[in-house]
Amino acid sequence: MSILNVEHLTHGFGDRAIFEDVSFRLLKGEHIGLVGANGEGKSTFFKIVTNQLQPDEGKIEWAKNVRVGYLDQHTVLTKGMTIREVLKSAFSYLFALEEKMNQICDALGDASPEEMELMMEELGTIQDTLTLHDFYVIDSKVEEVARALGILDLGLDRDVTDLSGGQRTKILLAKLLLEKPDILLLDEPTNYLDEEHIEWLRRYLTEYENAFILISHDIPFLNSVINIIYHMENQELNRYVGDYDHFLEVYGVKKAQLEAAYRRQQQEISELKDFVARNKARVSTRNMAMSRQKKLDKMDLIEFAAERPKPEFHFKIGRTPGKYIFETKDLVIGYDEPLSKPLTLSMERGQKIALVGANGIGKTTLLKSILGLIEPLRGSVELGENLQIGYFEQEVKGDNKTTCIEEIWSEFPSYTQYEVRSALAKCGLTTKHIESQVRVLSGGEQAKVRLCKVVNRETNILLLDEPTNHLDVDAKDALKKALQEYRGSILLICHEPEFYRDVVSEVWDCTKWTTKVF
Repeated sequence: MSILNVEHLTHGFGDRAIFEDVSFRLLKGEHIGLVGANGEGKSTFFKIVTNQLQPDEGKIEWAKNVRVGYLDQHTVLTKGMTIREVLKSAFSYLFALEEKMNQICDALGDASPEEMELMMEELGTIQDTLTLHDFYVIDSKVEEVARALGILDLGLDRDVTDLSGGQRTKILLAKLLLEKPDILLLDEPTNYLDEEHIEWLRRYLTEYENAFILISHDIPFLNSVINIIYHMENQELNRYVGDYDHFLEVYGVKKAQLEAAYRRQQQEISELKDFVARNKARVSTRNMAMSRQKKLDKMDLIEFAAERPKPEFHFKIGRTPGKYIFETKDLVIGYDEPLSKPLTLSMERGQKIALVGANGIGKTTLLKSILGLIEPLRGSVELGENLQIGYFEQEVKGDNKTTCIEEIWSEFPSYTQYEVRSALAKCGLTTKHIESQVRVLSGGEQAKVRLCKVVNRETNILLLDEPTNHLDVDAKDALKKALQEYRGSILLICHEPEFYRDVVSEVWDCTKWTTKVF
């Protein structure tokens, strides 16, 4: 049974085409991975099928009475709401049904026998719906999912606007799972989640009976939960049965065959054009030339799009720093209340360290305290000598209306326009992206702009807060290679063991010093 039909979808922004005559069908129970490079239009596709964006052309048709749950990368939570209120809002449609049930009960006294029979039938349907969707155990359901995703210890009465990016993602994901929709649309749900909660989500999706479409660049996670791949590339959407690894094999073979056919055709076109040019003026060979020209005119041209440039990150190494990068003494980090026990830590030149542990325990706060961006509650931080720090921030708030070119030029005013464009292109951004405002780019493209700033500055210590979030597979591979080759020191926050294990030589488990209980 088809849940969603998309027919002849065409959409673009300005002169930048995203989709060209794309058709798509989602069947009941399919677990789909939607993959493609940053900026190919995966999040835009979700916005179109959920009616947040109107396509230029095409038809989007959902089956009747289908409830869609959508986890958006950029959803804003309402100021003043508590975590509990956000989670319970998952059941708002059930509260509306209960209200309708009460209204029917009030009207029963004045109903005729025929009306009463219809009303009792409707009451039975509503009662079954309420029972099926756990209406009578809402509070325990809220606590169960909140506990599974590590939300309970944040305090369910806490204001949602006080939360970090990772904590917000957890709240939205928990609300979505509580809604029990007929179809889940998940846009990079593992971003900001820690390993324990990624594992819980993996189990949940593996056992999920309904359909879902998942956008993710976390390939081990993707492989473990999906059975269909839809690949988005060059304004097309192509379907592959199996996991991501199988898709790569089939895609590689198809691409090689297409390239070989394209080359053969181009060789044939070249030979035909050459013959026509040499023989059309001669009386004796004019007919043969015209015959070949007709063949050229009727030929179905094979389109072979040039590969999009793969990003290359090469961090510029600065001068040699002193022996110690930083030392802390009885450092207590936090905002209104402590997030850590007193910490006496040190990092020496050449060390490459990963900070791991659940969201909300203070990893980002520790980085910002070391940098002096946040005042510690107690204790001290002493930075070493001759440090040249490269800092990649997890998320940048605000609506950035500058273009990518302006963004890099403001950091490197001595660069020529050619140097600015070249720097952005090396990070995997195309000409159209480079000339766009930062705010209209995808999460992965915005991350590449921020990485561009770090890559082009001489550094001897990198402080990187979740640099892999939103990055596509090629960009992640390029970043891992660059960090392995980097001769400076690295302090890295990351929830992807497949990434950080090959980069760092030490792992600091922050759960050992946090005051938070998870």
